[in-house]
Amino acid sequence: MKKIAVALLSGGISSEREVSKKSGDQVYDALDKTKYDVIRYDPASDLLRLVSDSKNIDIALIILHGQYGEDGTVQGLLDLLDIPYQGSGVLGSAVAMNKLTSKQLYEKSGIPVPPYMVIKKGDPVDPETCERRLGMPLVIKPVSGGSSIGVSIVKSGIFFMEAVEAAFTYDDTLLIEAYIKGIEITGGVIGNDKLDALPIVEIIPDKNFEFFDYTAKYTAGATSEICPARIDESSEIKARELAKTAHRALFCRGYSRTDMILAGKDIYVLETNTIPGMTATSLLPIAAGTAGISFGRLLEMLIELGIEGRDRKRSKKVLTGE
Repeated sequence: MKKIAVALLSGGISSEREVSKKSGDQVYDALDKTKYDVIRYDPASDLLRLVSDSKNIDIALIILHGQYGEDGTVQGLLDLLDIPYQGSGVLGSAVAMNKLTSKQLYEKSGIPVPPYMVIKKGDPVDPETCERRLGMPLVIKPVSGGSSIGVSIVKSGIFFMEAVEAAFTYDDTLLIEAYIKGIEITGGVIGNDKLDALPIVEIIPDKNFEFFDYTAKYTAGATSEICPARIDESSEIKARELAKTAHRALFCRGYSRTDMILAGKDIYVLETNTIPGMTATSLLPIAAGTAGISFGRLLEMLIELGIEGRDRKRSKKVLTGE
């Protein structure tokens, strides 16, 4: 049987390049080479080669994070080349990457989010007004970007401007959120039309970390992940449903992972990742493993969903005469 030609994209030019490269290595190792002919591409240097090879590629696996990988840019290129890929298309990728757009779509869908304000570079910023409206502590984060890069928790007004200036180095627009104290959880979703919610994962950063920041995410032993999460059944069901609702609200496809905070009986949605970390020990693969899906099988499912999505688009073109 002819092998499926898989273009594995990792690396890129975002601030999350090294994480992407490591994820790409693990995905490459996990793919069954008796089924797949895997060719690796780094968008930082290999885009012309990808375009040249496009006619011979059956599916792309996008293992990129951050700008120019997770924001719809690469997805648009692959659409032009008629290469199917796992995960969300241009629209879903772009809106999920923008935390402000995501929040607005969450709110339209009735999804609870922490109270927030928006500030843009050059706007007058009054720490006292922010504290009066949102309380203290505050969470300050760039609107775009991933892996909690540029995110700070401010517990005192004297550190407010320092955190704002640090976040502005990553984006011209910032979100200032009320800090919700609770249990950090995340919910994975798999599927195109029919969605399956994976078991909820509980995230416990080491006591040396205030939250699940970049260092806590990628330092071995810095965080404990417990799946299924140690929460009551009703909260588990509610979190799974919120993960699916968030997936649909942001026009996602294939798979996603939504981060949430459980505070008492209330759950607040923080953000949705359209290309979650994809090492064997990342959060979505951990949840899949709890559901009985091995890392290798998870990758196969994503490839199948990507090809299914492309075949559906081609059928639509035939039916409409496009």
